[in-house]
Amino acid sequence: MEKLSSKALFLLVLALIVIAAVFISFQGNEEEQLTIGIIQIVEHPALDAARDGFVDYLNENGYVVDEDVVYDMQNAQGDMANANTIARKFSNDKPDMILAIATPTAQAVANVVKDIPILITAVTDPVDAGLVESAEKPGGNVTGTNDMNPIDQQFDLIVDFVPEVKRVGIIYNAGESNSLVQVELAKDVAKELGIELVEATADNSAAVLQAAQSLADRVDAIYVPTDNTVVSAVESVVKVAEDNDIPLITGEGTTVKRGALATVGIDYYGLGEQTGAMALKILKGEAEPATMPIESQRDAKLIINKKAAEAMSVTIPDELLDKANEIIE
Repeated sequence: MEKLSSKALFLLVLALIVIAAVFISFQGNEEEQLTIGIIQIVEHPALDAARDGFVDYLNENGYVVDEDVVYDMQNAQGDMANANTIARKFSNDKPDMILAIATPTAQAVANVVKDIPILITAVTDPVDAGLVESAEKPGGNVTGTNDMNPIDQQFDLIVDFVPEVKRVGIIYNAGESNSLVQVELAKDVAKELGIELVEATADNSAAVLQAAQSLADRVDAIYVPTDNTVVSAVESVVKVAEDNDIPLITGEGTTVKRGALATVGIDYYGLGEQTGAMALKILKGEAEPATMPIESQRDAKLIINKKAAEAMSVTIPDELLDKANEIIE
């Protein structure tokens, strides 16, 4: 009986040791697991692609989803009050890093979070938005990538499709500082080309259709910059363009896949990957946001939608087809 008790005691102690080892191991893994908060102003394919590119890059470079890192993904649904609430949530939760997608959400987070690295992407002009001191030396806890698109090349594209163009309509949300920057650049480019720029604004996605309709009988082409409000409802602009045989040129590629005619624009998935590469250096302790320059995408892509050209009664010049990076049939 005594021997049996000793054996039972030994097995009990052994079991406790195993349980303790498993618990300690679990605790260690939990401590090593990072949390990254992600906030975007609204869901649309361009911003979603930037988010996916960021997550995929880290996943492929040692930060595996749900093993090494957990993401707290938040969407402001186009509402700045929501964006500010999410920003305060992140400030209280203290994630290891924050990814802010698009200018409004980047501003919301940067206003309240000062002690956590913030990576930004899909932000047109971080300096103008008050997010960094300069593109070369951000100076605080914010760095990342901008999505300043080549507006001069995009207006050249309009001329390629409509050589006799006189008036171009531009649709944007005047409440988005990123769009105001693009509108000013578009004015300069249009002036150089002898084109009159006709403005139409929409302060929410429901107003985009009316803004597009207001341009229908006044312009030779329509241009949509990388405005989050308008891009989220770009199908409304596509409908007006098709119904009135007006070429629609946009600021980035996902809108062309959704029915716009063409762009020389940003690859947002690639932009997200580029931001992920910057985040990786910070996570590894190889860089700090304050001294890590804001990066731009290196190569814009010419994307043409043949189906849209037919719907808008537009002839695509052969030279454009020859140099296109992507043709949507």
